[in-house]
Amino acid sequence: MRRIFKKSITITVLIIVLLAGSVFLLAVLNSQNHFLAINQKVKANLLVVEGWLPDNALEMVRKEFVSNKYDLIITTGINTYELDYCMIASNGYLIFYPNLKSLPEIDNRHHTIAAFAHSKMNGKYQAHFNFFVNDSLIADFQADKKEKEYCINWEKSLKSIDSIMIEFDNDFVDDHGDRNLYVKEIIIDHKIKIPYQFHSVLNIGPLDGTESIPNNYDSNAELCRNKLISLGIDSNLVIAVPAKRVSINRTLTSALAFRNWLKSTEMRVTGINIISLGVHSRRTWIVYRKLLGKSYDIGIISLPEDENKKLQKPKILSAIYEVIGIIYYRIILNCIST
Repeated sequence: MRRIFKKSITITVLIIVLLAGSVFLLAVLNSQNHFLAINQKVKANLLVVEGWLPDNALEMVRKEFVSNKYDLIITTGINTYELDYCMIASNGYLIFYPNLKSLPEIDNRHHTIAAFAHSKMNGKYQAHFNFFVNDSLIADFQADKKEKEYCINWEKSLKSIDSIMIEFDNDFVDDHGDRNLYVKEIIIDHKIKIPYQFHSVLNIGPLDGTESIPNNYDSNAELCRNKLISLGIDSNLVIAVPAKRVSINRTLTSALAFRNWLKSTEMRVTGINIISLGVHSRRTWIVYRKLLGKSYDIGIISLPEDENKKLQKPKILSAIYEVIGIIYYRIILNCIST
């Protein structure tokens, strides 16, 4: 009987703790400046930007940089498997420059050219794209979620090809889905593979070059740098600090790479503000403050998450995930020397 009583008390305490935790999370989520999405800027001449931030947040980054006259922007981020594919999230063009002039002369009569690609989702959210060779429309495809080759036939010499272009033309988003196209590479005759990285340019909107982003990156840090430059920031004022590819501890790995850069730079740093997004901000702030110690004044700027997109995890789940992440990082950070 006593054992049953103790078990009942334990269960009751656990339920009370869980309910109290849920009430706390709901309270902070309903607060305008809540615990997780913290804003605490300092006087700084260095602005650090987490490279995974969405495109709509980068315009806010640009405004922060210009209005507060920082000396430099540092973009951080890992080499991640998500970058194995180029995500075309808005109507636009992915233009490959395959450089086939150096190929040995081979049979000119028949070739296959394929885009290895997939859509984010199936059904009405399938992505549609047009396939151009040398500015001539050759075919169009409806891509599904399965990764596969979308092939065309080419009856001329491969050396006559200057460019291969994929046009994504049916961008769409609603409460249930977001239509995106993902392209990994161009494959010629099932053997010549031309990855999008370092061989293509992404042009969002019309083909006038005003929003052209070179895909010369293999990390979120370098991609973010390219995007900020495309928004008009001087390339000399944006430095990418890429980190290695990892599947866990991404924030920590990026922060360690930044710490190494900071140790090697001759720049005089009077203060550092770090830009993150929403509920992830406090975890980022904790990591950087622990790794950099008391040598620098470190602030945090939390950009608002996109409230219009109901595709994200529910706020309560995101908050729980971040609280767990903070506890986890508190533990492992104690094992890391500053």
